[in-house]
Amino acid sequence: MRFACREILTAATALLLSLTGCGSPQERQPAPSTPRDPSSPAAPTQAGPRAFTLVATGDVLPHTEIIQQAKEDAGGSGYDFTRMLAGVKPVISAADLAICHMETVYGADGGPFTGYPSFISPPQVAQALKDTGYTSCDTASNHTLDGGPDGIRRTLDAMDAVGLKHTGSARSADEAGSPTTLTAGGATVAQLAYTYGTNGIPLPKDRPWAVNLIDRERILTDARAARERGADIVVVSLHWGTEWQETPDEQQLALARDLAAEQSPGRPDIDLVLGTHAHIPQAYEKINDTWTVYGMGDQLAGHMFNPTGAEDPRGNWSSIARFTFSPPPGPGQRWTVTKAEFLPQLTDLGPPYRVLDLTEALRHTPDRADYTRALDHIRSVVLSRDGASAGLTMAP
Repeated sequence: MRFACREILTAATALLLSLTGCGSPQERQPAPSTPRDPSSPAAPTQAGPRAFTLVATGDVLPHTEIIQQAKEDAGGSGYDFTRMLAGVKPVISAADLAICHMETVYGADGGPFTGYPSFISPPQVAQALKDTGYTSCDTASNHTLDGGPDGIRRTLDAMDAVGLKHTGSARSADEAGSPTTLTAGGATVAQLAYTYGTNGIPLPKDRPWAVNLIDRERILTDARAARERGADIVVVSLHWGTEWQETPDEQQLALARDLAAEQSPGRPDIDLVLGTHAHIPQAYEKINDTWTVYGMGDQLAGHMFNPTGAEDPRGNWSSIARFTFSPPPGPGQRWTVTKAEFLPQLTDLGPPYRVLDLTEALRHTPDRADYTRALDHIRSVVLSRDGASAGLTMAP
């Protein structure tokens, strides 16, 4: 019920209105909203579980030219990747949880650093990801062993140093056996990650746990173990598929169906699948009640060349996935995705190289035909497996 407040109140009326919560117009106006500071947890707005947002992005793949741009952005001393990611920081930092895919491993501070085909990236990438608002990154890819065990150690040490969680590769057997857990909205979220392979580099004989490889039974076993440890939501990041192929391949389709099937009583073992590796955008699809993102595309990369040797702009186009999870209606029931969205994204090759929220970029430069073409293509591919009928929308 709403109450009107008169300018002059009797003592009795004032007392009554104070009990009903009626104050001055200034008191009743909500405070202006501000983006969440990713460095500190959001203050709870209500007791008990609440809805929260999770965003995820594609491959961070620093080619030599990206490393050079970071050096220029740092003024020639050190490496600064924050300016390249500033265009998407408002979206990433506003989410309750934000997951990146760190495709490459880090070198020692000061280098040497390399791009394709064997990637060794500056450790300052970790600080930039944290500053952009990421909570965690998956680190399982075909390049995870490019620097051997030392590369994994340097990468995870750098992430630990800035407070960025990680999953998919490990420095010890104990670390490999412990799922990464995140929290938001009163929910415990387990994040698991796996890759199809490591470019023919064998797993170290004394470290078979160094990077997680895709295996259906292992993924399901790990997911069930995470549930037993208290996970309300299980998110699986998969480095899979066929490079430069927009349509999901048979491995992706079959595994997605298996992971979305009802495995445990009354619910699937996996709540969300996030795909990377194809280098170009792929579709989102809802299978049963589980959303699968087959491929988000490259978030940050240099000039990309497809298998024919031609430079292909699709290698710099991607999507940001954003899902709103809402609490279960009752004890023991499943948290559900009540809103599924995507945001088109692009690495502008400049110079300078910059990652952009395409929708926002087009608001400021509506005459950019290349931006419009990229957005239209991303939207078409993302929706190509009937995601719209399941409620998937492009964020305004």
